[in-house]
Amino acid sequence: MDTPIEKWRRLDGTPLSTPLHDAVENAILGELNSGHKLKVCIGTDSQTKGNTVDYATVIVFLREKKGGFMFIHNQSKKHTPSLKERMIDEVAMSIDVAYRLCDLLDKYDVALEVHADINTDPAFQSNTALKEAMGYILGMGFVFKAKPEAFASTSCADKVI
Repeated sequence: MDTPIEKWRRLDGTPLSTPLHDAVENAILGELNSGHKLKVCIGTDSQTKGNTVDYATVIVFLREKKGGFMFIHNQSKKHTPSLKERMIDEVAMSIDVAYRLCDLLDKYDVALEVHADINTDPAFQSNTALKEAMGYILGMGFVFKAKPEAFASTSCADKVI
């Protein structure tokens, strides 16, 4: 369940009025009752600013052929990890959320993907964490997506850090 300090919001800035698990269930029920087929994608991105790393984790609800919406969580850590460690931290944050929601998604038969802001091209620095991230996500039983298919982390989370 949610910790008291964990604050989730919608894209317009409105805080979720219920714990995350309840808000996600309400969103799923609302969309299914409206006749939408859903898929959920979870991703995290980060930016280093001095000796602080700012993270954004998003839960993207995709309506088949009808757009989507997302829930957002921001946090900061006073620590500057290596790039590889930061990439794994991002994946761990996404997996934590996915794990807390997987019972709901299974209950309502909603597909789930975990997106990692890691490049599959070895020419990019983030590629150093690809094998570990892929193993971590797949080992937890989730569908793994990396760049360029990982829009939840590379586009959505990136815009709300």
